[in-house]
Amino acid sequence: MNRSVELLVLGLGNPLCGDDGAGIEAVARLLRRWSAPPGVLVLDGGTLGLALLPYLQQARLAILVDAVRTGDPPGTIVRLRGDDVARAAAGKLSPHQVGVADLLDGMSLLGEGPEQLVLVGITPERMGLELGCSPAVESRIDDLVDAVVAEAACFGACFRRGTEHAEPARGDPDVAHILHW
Repeated sequence: MNRSVELLVLGLGNPLCGDDGAGIEAVARLLRRWSAPPGVLVLDGGTLGLALLPYLQQARLAILVDAVRTGDPPGTIVRLRGDDVARAAAGKLSPHQVGVADLLDGMSLLGEGPEQLVLVGITPERMGLELGCSPAVESRIDDLVDAVVAEAACFGACFRRGTEHAEPARGDPDVAHILHW
């Protein structure tokens, strides 16, 4: 990536660990159902951790989408800003929390990264080895997508609802796909 990005929407998680895949499922639905405005990069970052650092370094604003353990009932939509994101990554995220914590620490050490960082997440029920989200989380994934769209609008990036399609065009420069397993 050799250009600056106004807003990065970064889905995180592991679809092989139940509700931990909620963040990347939300980003997949966002890509299927919404059109990103110019300057917005929507990325499925999976569990890549530090490999995602260049994307955060080049983003002026960033929204992370992930499962977040908060003690709230499963399926609760969570919004964290600024330093609260790093605190959550230190102990309340999911099985890949070490990768997210390392990513945020690396960004801080380099002194490069988004001016504003927000985590829009969902409280998981199950994060063991299994495919698919629990019913409590699955029933709220669309609400998680809506929360991401609303957060982007707060940053001035208005997604446009589109007709559902299977995959965005591979040549679209504002859509990035990274294999996460």
